[in-house]
Amino acid sequence: QVPLVESGGGSVQPGGSLRLACAASGYTDTSYCLAWFRQGLGKEREGVASHNAYGTKSYADSVKGRFTISRDNTKDALYLQMNSLKPEDTAMYYCAAKRGDGLCGGFNRADYHYWGQGTQVTVSS
Repeated sequence: QVPLVESGGGSVQPGGSLRLACAASGYTDTSYCLAWFRQGLGKEREGVASHNAYGTKSYADSVKGRFTISRDNTKDALYLQMNSLKPEDTAMYYCAAKRGDGLCGGFNRADYHYWGQGTQVTVSS
């Protein structure tokens, strides 16, 4: 399986924006749910946003209204537009794929079969 590859991380001031991208070749058919997770220093990995194969999106409460997930199957890509960033958004962000019926069903890490290496997002003044 081709690995998932994240890009777009970096350092930004509070209130700023970043757009993450995930190259997801081989993961954009109707068998896969795609999602973004993040892990802050000393914290557990948590789900941020998911996009199932049929267009349904879900978000963690902490990012609702600020982050937008999108999926472009023609480009084999997953994106995460992050606006109004806060210091508490600082984390390593991971792209993940869940193989099955294309549905996501939540942010249980154990359900996701494939993971990228991550891209670091730092929000600081």
